[in-house]
Amino acid sequence: MRAIAFQKHGGPEVLELMDLPIPTPGAKDVRVKVKAVALNHLDLWVRKGWPGLKLALPHVLGSDVAGVVDAVGAEVTDLPSGTEVLVNPGLSCGACARCLAGDDVLCRHYKIIGEDVAGGYAEFVCVPRQNILPKPKKLSFEQAACLPLTFLTAWHMLFGRAKLSAGETVLIHAAGSGVGSAAVQLAKLAGATVIATASTSEKLGKAKSLGADHLVNYAESDFLDEVKKLTSRRMVDVVFEHVGATTWEKSIACLSKGGRLVICGATSGHDVQLDLRTLFYKSISLLGSTMGSKSELFKVLELVELGRLVPVLDRVLPLEKAAEAHGLLAERKTFGNVVLTP
Repeated sequence: MRAIAFQKHGGPEVLELMDLPIPTPGAKDVRVKVKAVALNHLDLWVRKGWPGLKLALPHVLGSDVAGVVDAVGAEVTDLPSGTEVLVNPGLSCGACARCLAGDDVLCRHYKIIGEDVAGGYAEFVCVPRQNILPKPKKLSFEQAACLPLTFLTAWHMLFGRAKLSAGETVLIHAAGSGVGSAAVQLAKLAGATVIATASTSEKLGKAKSLGADHLVNYAESDFLDEVKKLTSRRMVDVVFEHVGATTWEKSIACLSKGGRLVICGATSGHDVQLDLRTLFYKSISLLGSTMGSKSELFKVLELVELGRLVPVLDRVLPLEKAAEAHGLLAERKTFGNVVLTP
């Protein structure tokens, strides 16, 4: 099969078009013919590599897959060939106490498709049956591929971790990103007041169309000063963080007493400082978050089917242009998701 993979870590130039063996499904697996795969910043991190990351090379990236059932293992009896599906990118053992309690994201064997195992930058990918979801009927494959990792991550951050509720105010950084644009929609749907940041007026306009109440261009003004003005110095209940070092200290300063900061990534760096006096004096909570449970994605898909959530598709490129797509993400030239089609 045709696939985009890398044999060493590095920049976008390490991505190569290769001819790799078509994967064979195990007894409980489903082989999906990939129709569309969305990019995430996770792809960039894995491509670059980090200390301790060990992959079987060549490695195929791609966590967000939409496609059709091509073949199934002997124990899979409920998915006819040709069924349109969406892939949940989170893998867990399915047998430990965490998994059985519905907290599969806390399973000590938790992995992510495209990060730890081969992903969807290819014509085919094999996943466990439990990771197969029905593709929303209203959506194209390209639109559907924008949903899993971004909306699942945003849902778990806002509701599973930060417990955002109606009437609260939330600051959402980088609203032009896939996870940021998902968070704007989810927070507004929950009845929160949304302050969205982005680097251009164009991105802020799109964030407003998704429901953002207040807009801050962080390239032109200090977002902390703007939050003080917008809230009359009350500050915000929740900060939705995924930028990291460049925003960290001011993000904490944006929190009201009892506020919560939830973070899922560190695109601008991971070394930060924290004044412990602020932590205990303001009684704030700092919450880490990775992905979400399989059950949470079902809730997202229900809202998509009802038309209350919409995927944010920036553009579609052929698989061969994966390196170009990585460059667009790295340079923040997109709003929402970039999708590749084999």
